[in-house]
Amino acid sequence: MSTGTPKTSDKAKKTTPKKPKTVRRGPGLGLVLVFAAILLPAVAGLGAIFVLSAPEQPASAGGQAGRYPIQVGDPGPGEEAPPMKLESAQGDTFDLSQKRGETVLLYFQEGLGCQPCWDQIRDIEANMGGFEELGIDEVASITNNPPDALEQKVEDEGISTPVLTDPNLAASKTYDTNSYGMMGGSTNGHTFIVVGPDGEIRWRADYGGAPDYTMYVPAPDLLADMRAGLEKGSS
Repeated sequence: MSTGTPKTSDKAKKTTPKKPKTVRRGPGLGLVLVFAAILLPAVAGLGAIFVLSAPEQPASAGGQAGRYPIQVGDPGPGEEAPPMKLESAQGDTFDLSQKRGETVLLYFQEGLGCQPCWDQIRDIEANMGGFEELGIDEVASITNNPPDALEQKVEDEGISTPVLTDPNLAASKTYDTNSYGMMGGSTNGHTFIVVGPDGEIRWRADYGGAPDYTMYVPAPDLLADMRAGLEKGSS
């Protein structure tokens, strides 16, 4: 009878635990929010650039006569325009008597302390086609600041309109444009005067007087007022 160790019929098999399957998932919510935070401002910025670079509407669009209160000083329509000979910030001399045969728009404004007045010049330049349609051949702006300061301002604003220096308000007082401002007569207000080819005033609007002291008129409204005034004067 055998007394040996009994053989094991089945050897224990070693088992290796299975690795869990890797599940691929899309980007997490946090990552999506990060991308959104980066991309949305960029898209908005491009949209703003597109809007700012879009061409302006014609000056005639949306204009309404009488939207801004107007006073009419003296000399007014039907009167001879007083002589005016002033130096410009661009280094030239503007002599109104030499403009016979042309229609000139004179813009008397407050000067360096009035940024809306300079915005007005840039607005006129941007919509010059509308003024030409009304027969305007040239625009000149008059203020009492010294020529060196005006020269720098003209350069900073990038405007080409002649800006005339009237340091003692001699010409401005002749046209009484310093009576329509908020500085007690020490500067001009916001006055537009159209001088016809014969030297006669065709239209005048003093916007800068009390109580509103308007120092900027959108080009469409300015053109609407001018058109109405010129048509009335010619009737």
